[in-house]
Amino acid sequence: MRRHEFKPGRLVAGLFLTLTAVIYAGDAGGLWDTPWFAVIPLVTAGLCLAALTGSAAHGIRRRIRSRAARAAGSAPASASTRDSAGTPG
Repeated sequence: MRRHEFKPGRLVAGLFLTLTAVIYAGDAGGLWDTPWFAVIPLVTAGLCLAALTGSAAHGIRRRIRSRAARAAGSAPASASTRDSAGTPG
């Protein structure tokens, strides 16, 4: 059983920030030299992609919920129309 909804925007943000941490860890460990400004575009792009991903997921989730609500709401109405028409059910 899931405890919470899957949030892909947070996943994307976490991946980009983890990548940034790995880049700085490699720099601190002496594996390579990273200029201080190199991570600004990486973090900015990651946060922008996370926002787009989160917005898309929210829109998809909202559309699925509204379709399910319409389907649940229209099923009893069609059954009552069938009963009132006098057709055997």
